[in-house]
Amino acid sequence: MKKSILLIIGVLVLVLIVVFSYSGTYNKAVGLQETLDQSWNDVGAAYQRRADLVPQLVATVKGAAENEKGILTQVTQARAGIVNAESPQDMEMLGKKINTAINLAFEAYPQIRSTENFGALQAQLEGTENRINKSRKDYNATVKQYNTYIRGFFTSMILNAEEFPKKEGFQASAGADKAPEVQF
Repeated sequence: MKKSILLIIGVLVLVLIVVFSYSGTYNKAVGLQETLDQSWNDVGAAYQRRADLVPQLVATVKGAAENEKGILTQVTQARAGIVNAESPQDMEMLGKKINTAINLAFEAYPQIRSTENFGALQAQLEGTENRINKSRKDYNATVKQYNTYIRGFFTSMILNAEEFPKKEGFQASAGADKAPEVQF
């Protein structure tokens, strides 16, 4: 009777080991699969950030540059008297007045900030593309970790291949090796 009890206990221990091994393997695969999905969603979020941000930045910089161009043109024309001049004689008199004024005082022109705006736009574009690139790299690293786990010798025998299929890493689309054009 003692042998039969030991045999039953041994079988129960073996069954418990198999059940706990399977549940541990299954739970880890589920966790890796969820991490993989989250990583791909992060790539999508980076794409969405670019789609939302870049057109707004370009429009803002474009508008600021046009505004500065208009202001500078008006200031230059006003200072030269072109706006009020009605005849060549008026232009000649304005020229004499301007020469006198320049001798008496220094006039400051508005500061031009468009170049700084274009630099800030360029930095934002670079930062956005760097975020996308990092998200893609993180996704590929997660794919590798997931695939390595599910394709392991014992793990592949335990897990259902339909429920835990091998995943592909990020693949660049055709023509992705060419930089996109930004038009102003």
